Amino acid sequence: MAGKHIPSYEGNLRSHMISIPGCISQCSGIRVFGRRIKSLAFTTDVAILRNINADAVIAVYPFTPQPVITQAIITAADMPVFVGVGGGVTQGARVIGLAADAERSGAFGVVVNAPTQNEIVTKLKQVLEIPVVVTVVSDRTDVAARLNAGADILNVSGAARTPEIVAKIRAQFPQVPIIATGGPTSDTIKATIAAGANAITYTPPTNGQLFAESMDRYRRAENLI
Repeated sequence: MAGKHIPSYEGNLRSHMISIPGCISQCSGIRVFGRRIKSLAFTTDVAILRNINADAVIAVYPFTPQPVITQAIITAADMPVFVGVGGGVTQGARVIGLAADAERSGAFGVVVNAPTQNEIVTKLKQVLEIPVVVTVVSDRTDVAARLNAGADILNVSGAARTPEIVAKIRAQFPQVPIIATGGPTSDTIKATIAAGANAITYTPPTNGQLFAESMDRYRRAENLI
């Protein structure tokens, strides 16, 4: 049977929204509370997340997590949000409290950084129903210990080595759900999927980059450039 025709409606004002790379549809996805998630937008910009067609948002940022930021993102998003709750600079009981607050606010899952201790992962599982996503940045990570501690999903972020790390994990743990960074091109995304990633994190262009393109178009229209 030929590929199914998928009717589409975009409208005028939203016709220039950000579209994730089509090749991400090739991955299996991860079903969370009945929703199949293949693509996650890596952003905390509410304007971006309101104008992107990703299946979910992974809201991780390089500061101590704050409930007001979590609430703002969840309120603005029209798709599931996976919230960063620390595990790097932010440790211990504060991670547990932030995670519990994120769940109450409507988060679909919480994400902890690579330095997070296994004891914290276990404590998170004792108080949360939503999945705990543990970040993996190296092939030296003791994945078995992470899973035994209670990790529900692995989030592989190994830069150029991501496909290699994913492949190693997949060989040892055929059924573990894996989210992974896809890289900058369709080829790198496909390589990550081929290695065994179930879902792909996509980093969209920034608000500044997109606005610069718009300003260039306006200047051309005025014959200024």
